[in-house]
Amino acid sequence: MNTSGNFSDINKVKSVAEDKFYKRLIYIVSAIVFTLILVLSQVPKSENVPHWARMLPAMNAFLNGATFVLLLFSLYFIKRKEIIIHRNINLTAGILSTIFLLSYVTFHSFGVETKFPSDNPMRPWYLLILITHIILAATVLPLVLLSLYRGLTMQVEKHKKIVRWSYPIWLYVTLSGVIVYLMISPYYSF
Repeated sequence: MNTSGNFSDINKVKSVAEDKFYKRLIYIVSAIVFTLILVLSQVPKSENVPHWARMLPAMNAFLNGATFVLLLFSLYFIKRKEIIIHRNINLTAGILSTIFLLSYVTFHSFGVETKFPSDNPMRPWYLLILITHIILAATVLPLVLLSLYRGLTMQVEKHKKIVRWSYPIWLYVTLSGVIVYLMISPYYSF
């Protein structure tokens, strides 16, 4: 009696079930975050923004910039086939992006809204960068989480397929986040 085939089949079924579970979890977390950000966009402006919260946009720009640099290093190391370094850099980038997301949600829970002056000749460029940043930021979370999951579980071919999309989007979102901050920060009124 050949039991090795049975164990192989059981492991495949278990792997598929785990894959479905984590994919669902990724989509649920992404939907919750997206909904939370939409709700926060409707929060009325707070009378007093705590002093510590005023530092969050600069910290967010720093986190985005650091993540951007890490993503460039990640590409460098995977091209050199240094998988462990690549993995560790991506985990660090994921952690920084998580801290960014928590900070972003915290800051926007105060209902802070800053408008770029309509008479500024850079306004069309600002709006273009901001709109593309917002649209791509809304789509990048599930892509990044799936990329990290596929990479950590060594599903290399699936990882490569999704990274073709997630990497350039994540890279753009982190860079454009810094640019948006640099363009709007002179107009903060808190």
